[in-house]
Amino acid sequence: MIEILREGAFKMNILVTGGAGYIGSHTCLALLEAGHTVIVADNLCNSSIETIDKVKQISNKDVAFNQVDVTVEADVDSIFDNNTIDGIIHFAGLKSIGDSVEKPLAYYYNNLVSTMVLAKACQKYGIKRFVFSSSATVYGENEVPFIETMKLLPTTNPYGETKVMGERILTDIAKVNPDFSVALLRYFNPVGAHKSGLIGEAPNGIPNNLMPYVAQVAKGKLEKLRIFGNDYPTVDGTGVRDYIHVCDLAEGHVKALDHLTEGLHIYNLGTGYGTSVLQLVKAFEEANGIDVPYEIVDRRPGDIAGCYADTSKAKRDLGWTAKRDIIDMCRDAWHFEKGYQG
Repeated sequence: MIEILREGAFKMNILVTGGAGYIGSHTCLALLEAGHTVIVADNLCNSSIETIDKVKQISNKDVAFNQVDVTVEADVDSIFDNNTIDGIIHFAGLKSIGDSVEKPLAYYYNNLVSTMVLAKACQKYGIKRFVFSSSATVYGENEVPFIETMKLLPTTNPYGETKVMGERILTDIAKVNPDFSVALLRYFNPVGAHKSGLIGEAPNGIPNNLMPYVAQVAKGKLEKLRIFGNDYPTVDGTGVRDYIHVCDLAEGHVKALDHLTEGLHIYNLGTGYGTSVLQLVKAFEEANGIDVPYEIVDRRPGDIAGCYADTSKAKRDLGWTAKRDIIDMCRDAWHFEKGYQG
């Protein structure tokens, strides 16, 4: 039975796929802090079971963990057969833009099959709530700021295409199942870490994302930062992105879940302003009092010049806005990296 929580929200049992990953683990923590129960499914291909232990430590609550691949229908069925589940937040997927250009088949298979398997499970087991981890990449090279009503343009990489296709799959299912509630969350560039310093972005191998790369350079683990291109039509020639603190992003997922009603809902989760790569590097140096050596290299295939969000819809419908600024993001990322032993 679903219990009533604060502000009219309901206590629910939520399956979080990819829950041991960067955004997934912070969202698990936000769900637990909001009073929900969490069941995690993760194959640990780019994450660690230790992250789940840290979530338990921070929250002082239990998390049911299942090491499964959600592209495998039988494994997903086993989770539903052994747990009462009220909704799904689907993070599991491959996520590197550059890697997707080199390995398109792996991205199309993993990201699309997992979404279809989970959507099928929702129909089979009567699950009515589905929150999908989408991305600002679905907008392609559109005019900024990106707004949810824009026509989606072809993206510049297979990763972005998998997000567009995932959205279309869920949109079509919602059209013919009017009691199926779907939130497509198009978020921008998550950075930072939990204030405890216990969980943060800890990719296996050399990071694909900017902030962990900056942090590892600052730590001396990597020699210098490579900045891909300085000839974009931006404030300083480097790429501009809407960086959002991962804890703000996690709280946005809880808000979307709590406010989810029948039908299809699309929200941007960002700060509403852009920061260039060089501006982020300078903010990191300012926040932490440490130098970050860098070099300019050629543009990376699949990148666009800039993007940032129009966040008015999330503020209006969900009562959600990002609260933490770029200095908070840089400070928390470094706090995590200094203590990380990986």
